[in-house]
Amino acid sequence: MLEVRRLDAHYGDAQALFGVALDVTAAETVCIIGPNGAGKTTLVHTIAGLHPATNGSIRVDRIDITALPGHKVCAHGVATVPEGRRVFGHMTVRDNLLLGAYRKTARGRYRQTEAEVYRLFPRLAERATQPAGSLSGGEQQMVAIGRALMARPRLLLLDEPSLGLAPVIVDEVFDALHHITHTGVAILLVEQDVERALAASDRGYILTEGRITATGTATQLRDTDEVRQRVLGL
Repeated sequence: MLEVRRLDAHYGDAQALFGVALDVTAAETVCIIGPNGAGKTTLVHTIAGLHPATNGSIRVDRIDITALPGHKVCAHGVATVPEGRRVFGHMTVRDNLLLGAYRKTARGRYRQTEAEVYRLFPRLAERATQPAGSLSGGEQQMVAIGRALMARPRLLLLDEPSLGLAPVIVDEVFDALHHITHTGVAILLVEQDVERALAASDRGYILTEGRITATGTATQLRDTDEVRQRVLGL
């Protein structure tokens, strides 16, 4: 479904990604793990059309989206849950969700999708008329995921979904991700909690200093020296 090949990205003269290549297939969860500053968020932003690629290609269902801006990337079935959630705090939970349904193919089914989001996160239904800014951090993360799902994506990009959340809320969020993949949505997951990321994923890639340095199944990666030394610091 997602094919990234020889992807480079820069910030001015500083190169952040070096020839990155990865794949995600339908209904698969793939994680990107690596030390802080490795370029994981830059990778997500580049795939999402939020940061320009300077070389290489990004394809979704064999369609080249490399040079497209973010809203047009979304039109090809890619939705992003950014680091830090970035909900609109002064707007209600429901209005935040409805903003996600602007994709043409999602507009006509927004009521159905909204109901699906509420089944996935029942507490959002209870807080639908509350300002999103009044919710806890975990509830705001649910809003951010729900907003992305309102676009009815085929690929969901998640950047550090557990950041700053209590463990019990993290469990809820990852249970929801498991359910999402069972609906046929693929997930590309960037996550600071390496053990949790690997447990939730079918496969993974290690990104170190902007380069893919290892790949394999979650089981294969968990016991590699690359994970133990470069990522876990053991």
